[in-house]
Amino acid sequence: MASEIDKDVVEQISDDGITPKDPGHGVSTSKLQKPPLVAAMTPEYRTKAEDNLRRKIDTRLLPMIILMYIMNYLDRNNIAAVRLAGLQDELDLSSTQYQTVISILFVGYILMQIPSNLFLNKTGKPAIYLPVCMIIWGIISGATGATHSFGGLVACRFFLGFIEAAYFPGCLFYLSSWYTRKELGFRTAVLYSGSLVSGAFGGLVTAGITSNMDNTKGLRAWRWVFIIEGVITVIIALGAFFVLPNFPRTTSWLTEEERQLATYRLVEDVGEEDWTSSEEQSFFHGLKVALLDIKTWVLMVLMLSIVSSASVTNFFPTVVKTLGYNNVQTLLLTAPPYVLAVITTYLNAWHADRTGERFFHITIPLCVGVAAFILAAATHSTAPRYVAMMLMVPGVYTGYVVALAWISNSLPRPAAKRAAALAFINAISNTSSIYASYMYPQPKSKVQPDLTIPLSVDCATAVLAIIMAAVMRVILGRLNKKLDRGEHVEGAINAVPGEAQEHGFRFLV
Repeated sequence: MASEIDKDVVEQISDDGITPKDPGHGVSTSKLQKPPLVAAMTPEYRTKAEDNLRRKIDTRLLPMIILMYIMNYLDRNNIAAVRLAGLQDELDLSSTQYQTVISILFVGYILMQIPSNLFLNKTGKPAIYLPVCMIIWGIISGATGATHSFGGLVACRFFLGFIEAAYFPGCLFYLSSWYTRKELGFRTAVLYSGSLVSGAFGGLVTAGITSNMDNTKGLRAWRWVFIIEGVITVIIALGAFFVLPNFPRTTSWLTEEERQLATYRLVEDVGEEDWTSSEEQSFFHGLKVALLDIKTWVLMVLMLSIVSSASVTNFFPTVVKTLGYNNVQTLLLTAPPYVLAVITTYLNAWHADRTGERFFHITIPLCVGVAAFILAAATHSTAPRYVAMMLMVPGVYTGYVVALAWISNSLPRPAAKRAAALAFINAISNTSSIYASYMYPQPKSKVQPDLTIPLSVDCATAVLAIIMAAVMRVILGRLNKKLDRGEHVEGAINAVPGEAQEHGFRFLV
């Protein structure tokens, strides 16, 4: 077994007063017993085999989860675009009611994230669980097009958030169960690019529907947006059943050699296998140990601050509308900032994984975001204001995806702890979307709102995120120094004293 330890190593560790069965006391990865087929590999063959394995996983896994996340984000955020297509007028929603419709989704979204991730970790069936959730939220999204009152719209939005909550934190945990820590940043960026692509082209799709389908079959265009996107969501979910794998150990389309390698390289990276059977997974132990780790709380404030500063994207069509263009032009102008964000996110995450560095790859983009918020709040001229809008989206999201990977990097084991931490941090961070909904005024008149206050708040929270990233860097730096000295660090693979620098686990800073 990959988790067994050579007898000599056990004796060596015991001499140092550390027993291998003591939770949190691991050994150098060089001392782990390799599975037979992995042990038989030469270094050159293993490098080639691992490259082929990684490509195989990427090809099978990433395209589908990106497509699923595009629809997840689109179904959740099309409410901002359809406001311009007549939703607010037809349902006679006040500004406060519309803001409530926005925020209520995140109430359901927050409530479900932790139970969902713990359930996913317990069952070990993401290939079934995630598509089933997608079918349900697609049906709810389509049903939103049939609402005729504020109450009906609120109900649809709440349950949409409740079911959609399963996907994003579930996918983060899913990816961390397939990729090593240094591979995770770029794959997280690839996943999150789904939301950016949705932001870029969702406005274009909505513009096409609203300009060509208004009053088709007697329905306003905003209703068709929900119906069409809901149907597409269900179709994609049905396809996902036949594409997505579960976890490396249980995946049938990998050869036995590939399964052993896929499993062992994760053991080698974080010290233990993620998932072996449902009996070994605990619903509440993982949450308990996550909440007792100070890193969870620092990362929570970091992510809460970033998501709060990114709340501008929930109302981006409204923000762009302040430039004075008509509805279709406004929706078209929302695309370029997201296209730029996709490019910068990929490049930044790729470089973060290549170097193993996290702090500067998070904070430098946030500094750009701070400058963009200041510029947008300080000027009313069209050109500089749109430049600010071009920069604020990539400024926030470019660092955000690296911060998401930092969670798994910093809380790698046990798997139940990582699953709980990802869900907890993501849930709490999204509470900002509840109060942020009321910061952005949504007047029904033609007078455009003054966005100075919400943009200033977004700027302040981006600064707070930079501060918390610095705190996290200090914490991880101190833990790495303890590992260098061969001291015990909870949740890390402690190298055998004297071999730490060469073979030991290190937190990525």
